[in-house]
Amino acid sequence: MDYENMVVGLKALAEPNRLKIVDLLSCGTKCACDLLEHFDFSQPALSHHMKVLEKAGIITVEKKATWNYYTLSEEFTRDFQALCKSLFSHDEETCVCGTGKNGCSCSK
Repeated sequence: MDYENMVVGLKALAEPNRLKIVDLLSCGTKCACDLLEHFDFSQPALSHHMKVLEKAGIITVEKKATWNYYTLSEEFTRDFQALCKSLFSHDEETCVCGTGKNGCSCSK
């Protein structure tokens, strides 16, 4: 598990507007104009949030004409889901103690 990279992502997500942006993007790719309709802030403010999410590797951006189109990063989504499974399960297979099936006391 790459804890350092996950911390960067978690810090980026630890802001209500950015968390809502990720929720909106979970429905599919959106242009900035579509995202902006869901918030009471300016386009420059949206741009700031998107740069934070992009720098953290949470989203990707594709420029088409005058608009940017944003998509959730498949890699971040996969890694984040794996992190949550690892952190919140008592599965001997994913146990961080390192003993695995042979002698892991995490599920006891």
